[in-house]
Amino acid sequence: MSTKTRDLSFGDSAARGASFQDRIQGDKMEINIGPSHPATHGVLRLNIEIDGEIITRCDPVIGYLHRGEEKIAENMTYNQFVPYTDRLDYIGPIHNNVTFALAAEKLAGIEVPARCMAIRVICCELARLQSHLVGLGCFGMDAGALTVFMYTFTEREKIYNLMEELCGARFTTNYTRIGGLMRDIPDGWLGRVLKVCADIEAVNEEVDKLLTRNRIFYDRCVGIGILSKEDVLNWGISGPNARGSGVAADLRKDRPYLGYENYDFDVPVGTTGDCYDRWLVRVEEVRQSIRIIRQAVDKMPDGLWYNDEAKKIFRPSKDKVLSSMEELIQNFMLVTEGPQLPAGECFFEAENPKGRQAFFIVSKGGGVPHRLRIHGPSFSALSSLTKLMVGALVPDIPIILGSIDFVMGDCDR
Repeated sequence: MSTKTRDLSFGDSAARGASFQDRIQGDKMEINIGPSHPATHGVLRLNIEIDGEIITRCDPVIGYLHRGEEKIAENMTYNQFVPYTDRLDYIGPIHNNVTFALAAEKLAGIEVPARCMAIRVICCELARLQSHLVGLGCFGMDAGALTVFMYTFTEREKIYNLMEELCGARFTTNYTRIGGLMRDIPDGWLGRVLKVCADIEAVNEEVDKLLTRNRIFYDRCVGIGILSKEDVLNWGISGPNARGSGVAADLRKDRPYLGYENYDFDVPVGTTGDCYDRWLVRVEEVRQSIRIIRQAVDKMPDGLWYNDEAKKIFRPSKDKVLSSMEELIQNFMLVTEGPQLPAGECFFEAENPKGRQAFFIVSKGGGVPHRLRIHGPSFSALSSLTKLMVGALVPDIPIILGSIDFVMGDCDR
C-alpha cells in the first residue's frame, strides 16, 4: 500500500489455492448461486462447477436487471436522461450525473465556473465515500463481521441527509444539470459536510482496527482471488480493483477533470492483488476522499454555479423566467426540445467509485442524442470471475464477490 505496509506476519494463505489441481477429489458437480442469493449482492447468477469444495469453473450470468438505458437515452432530451443515470451505479448516483453532464458539456464545448466545479468535486467524493462505506460494510458482513456493516451504514445515512438538503432526494439524486447545477448549495451545508467527514473518518479508523488485523478476516482474504497486473490489463479492470493489483491508474491524476489537478491526494495501490489488498485500498481511499473534500471546502470560490453564457444549454433562473419574455421563451424551448448541442461525437470518462465510467455520445444536433453508449466498471470486474474463482473453495465465493464491490445496475444498464 502507499501509506501502510502490507504485513504478512500471520502467515501467507496463498497456498490454499496454489495447487488445487493436486486436490481433485472425484466427480464434478454443477451448482447455481443466485440470481436471488445474499452473497451475490443483487441479481447475479454464478454457474459453478465444483470438485468437492474446489471450484473448477465459474460462469457469471448477467442480464436479469437489463433496462435498456442506452436506447432510453436516444428517445429523450439530455436533461431528461440525467435522472436515469442515477440507476447505473446506484450506490454512488450523483457521480453518474456529473460524468454524463461532463460528457455533454464536452460535446457542447462549454465549461462550468470554478464554483460549480468545486461543488461537483465535493459531490463526487461524497459519492465515493458513500460507495466505499457500502463496499467495506458488505465485505465485512460477507466475512461474518456484522458490526462493521452497522458502523458503515450508519455513516452512509449521514451522506444521504446531506444529499437531501442539496436536491431534495436521498438515494436517487438529480442535482446536476448540463452546464451547471440545479441550484447553489444551502447555507451552512459545507460546515455540515465537514462534520460528516469527521464522523466517517473516525468510523473508518475503527473499522480498520476491527478487521484489518483480525485473524479470521485476514486468513479468509490473504491469497484469495488474486488478480495480477496482466489480468487487470487483459480484463480491462479499473478502479480500486486495479489499484489493488498494483496498477496505479486513476483518471483524477492521469487525465484530471473538474480541477482535480489542484487537489493534493494520494493514489493507494496494493502489491499482491488479492482480496486483502482490495480491502486495504478502499480503506485508504476513504481517507483520501475526505482529504479532497476538506481542500474543496477550504478553497470554495464565489461566483455562479452555472454557465450563464450557455443560453441554449442551461435554463434561466426562475425570477428571470417570470419577468422577461426572452427568458420565458428560452425556458420553454429547453423544456420542450432540450439543450441544443452541436452535431458530432464525444467520449468522456471519469473515475467512478468503482472504476472508469464512460459515456460516448453521437449527436446530429438538437436536444436528443442520436446514439449513446455507456461503459461501466462493474461489467469488466465481473468478467474476471471466470479466472478469480477457479481454484478457490466454495466458502471463498462471498469473500471474492465482496472484495470486487460490483453493482448490477452498472452491468446490465
